[in-house]
Amino acid sequence: MEVEIAKEKSGNTAQSPNTQAYEHQAGTEAITGELDELHHLGYEQELKRNRSLLTLLFQSLAIAAIPYGEGSALISAIYGGGPLSIFVGWIVVFVLNQSIAMSLAELASRDRILYQCLDLAHRELDRNWTITLSVNFGFASLLSATFSMYHPDWSANAWQLLLIFYAICLGSLLICTFANRYLPQVDIACATWTALTIIVVLIAVSVKAETARHSATYALSHYDKSFAGWGNFIFFIGLLPAAYVFSAMGMVSSMAEEIAHPVVQVPRAISLAIPVGAIAGLFFIIPITVTLPPLEDIINSPRGQALPYIFQHVMGSPGGGFALVFLVLIITLFCSISITVAASRATWAAARDDAIPLSSLWSRVHPGLDVPVWSLLLTTIIQMLLGLINLGSSSAFTAFASVGVIALAVAYAEPITLSLWHGRKEVSKAPWNCGPILGTAVNVIALAWIVFELVLFSMPTALPVTASSMNYASVVFVGFMVISAVWYAVYARKHYKGPPETDAL
Repeated sequence: MEVEIAKEKSGNTAQSPNTQAYEHQAGTEAITGELDELHHLGYEQELKRNRSLLTLLFQSLAIAAIPYGEGSALISAIYGGGPLSIFVGWIVVFVLNQSIAMSLAELASRDRILYQCLDLAHRELDRNWTITLSVNFGFASLLSATFSMYHPDWSANAWQLLLIFYAICLGSLLICTFANRYLPQVDIACATWTALTIIVVLIAVSVKAETARHSATYALSHYDKSFAGWGNFIFFIGLLPAAYVFSAMGMVSSMAEEIAHPVVQVPRAISLAIPVGAIAGLFFIIPITVTLPPLEDIINSPRGQALPYIFQHVMGSPGGGFALVFLVLIITLFCSISITVAASRATWAAARDDAIPLSSLWSRVHPGLDVPVWSLLLTTIIQMLLGLINLGSSSAFTAFASVGVIALAVAYAEPITLSLWHGRKEVSKAPWNCGPILGTAVNVIALAWIVFELVLFSMPTALPVTASSMNYASVVFVGFMVISAVWYAVYARKHYKGPPETDAL
């Protein structure tokens, strides 16, 4: 079976000469080489290589979950000025995040770097845990806001929202544990469902448009800076939804041991996911900006979830709005499953290197399920504990989404910085690389954008700030960094070994 997987080709994707040379190896020889490389790094093959470029790309799109990712945090773009932040912000973030994706793809294309340098990113467990937390908590918030469409006087209190969140976490845990063999097909189903949802939303809101049909000038460039108190700077606050969509593009690196030819297929998936998602996303956001209800009304939408409110009023009835939100909820379920899988694999990889407490437990792979069940359980428990923040903050989701974005961005900055520091010597030998000039440019742009994100998404959405409206992303982020530093000083610096040193970097 592994030989058959190794022989798969990746379609008509453009290839560099180095990539073509790599793929011309015989299937058996390629698999043997990958296993030898893994063994040289001190590991044994424990997970099945049951994924392809297509399923990995679909997993990337499932994690992005464009209608959910953009829709769940859309209230930030409304505060950020409305249509200008939604449309122009989408394009700006696409260009900037593509520089990160290309930088990571280069690193993933260099075999030893795939297991060393890029591992620095996906082994930063706090990053993976927080982005997974934000997805599942956003799912709970979206469900609560959907219920409010039919019961306007009802809104889930903090405890009720927490229980909904817990149910989602446990549901994802069960699916990822007992349905692992079907998850590649789930990612394909998610990509298909996402495409259908975008098409249905495009047609439905364009035909109904109960609230208004705005001019192209309004839909693409209207800018109302009166909602947040930040002045013209509020445009940047409105970049959060688009940044949230594209933030987890590197998480599929965690799947490297479940795909044949990882040094070719992983970088392809990373580099293709953002442009494919960006083009698809335009067909989702433009119909929304053309038919937006009054912005001040959206600001007051239940649970801070703008999308259900917009759909309900654009469609003219709770039933019409629910039909569209239901499509997004299914996407969110798929996204929850895909991102939970990726986070659990990162947890398992760290445990395998004895980098976290009780590593021997978390690194176990269940022989009957071929799944790191204990790592899945740990990922779920961490999310449920962090969800308690909601009991003290009404803007918990904004904090979770923000910390997910900045934490992953900082994790991506580490290997990119190391590559630049060493003069890009190793990535220049990779089967997939951007060349010395373009590669250096995208590395520098990526790092500059990451530094800006770190400050930007730690800021509160609106002024004045209260204890409940404060953005606690920086608190959660710093808290994880402190815990990680203490653990390293007490234990990991003596026990964590990681892959063996080579001449890679």
